[in-house]
Amino acid sequence: MSEESMSRGGRLRPPDLDLRCYLVTSGTGRRTVEVAADAAAAGAGVVQVRAKDASTTELLELVLAVADAVHAANTATAVLVDDRADVAWAARRRGAPVAGVHLGQDDLPVADARELLGEDAVIGLTTGTLDLVRAAESLSEHLDYLGAGPFRRTPTKDSGREPLGVAGYAPLLAASSLPIVAIGDVTPADVPALAQVGVAGTALVRAVMDAADPAAVVREVLAGHAGR
Repeated sequence: MSEESMSRGGRLRPPDLDLRCYLVTSGTGRRTVEVAADAAAAGAGVVQVRAKDASTTELLELVLAVADAVHAANTATAVLVDDRADVAWAARRRGAPVAGVHLGQDDLPVADARELLGEDAVIGLTTGTLDLVRAAESLSEHLDYLGAGPFRRTPTKDSGREPLGVAGYAPLLAASSLPIVAIGDVTPADVPALAQVGVAGTALVRAVMDAADPAAVVREVLAGHAGR
């Protein structure tokens, strides 16, 4: 997505947001920071910091550490905070290179997050059913992309939604004006088929975070998007 795009409300969307390889972190320790930096250096366009069991203070400290490490590795990689617009705001207020937030359906409403973080922030929203994607269209002026899943069942998160598989993305893409990122136990081997159906990006957790060579996994994901 190298070209600028305009939201329905006239807001200019980030022109360089690269969703192809979208890392969602796990853990809160030094390895989390190091893997995030390795992934960014290898070309991951987004690093979402996810630590649902961390306290607010712990999450903010992790976000600051990841943002600094990622920015040092690759200034083009956008760092997002999972769920917590308040933590993204606090990190940005400290001058940290944090691009925005990824919201779930039960988090701060999208319009409120946009008001809090400003017009330049990146905001994504979790969906995964046709009804949720259609509902997100009414919020598209505030959004930059949608996450949609699960692609398959995953032990890291139970959304309660049925897995989409490759075929499940076509109707969601047809119903949305926003780019869609596939998530939910996606592996590098899944990427070519998902890219072919039209998703803008693929989000990975364990495939990168647990890899002996996270950079190699990122390169494989990017290569999987090259053929669409």
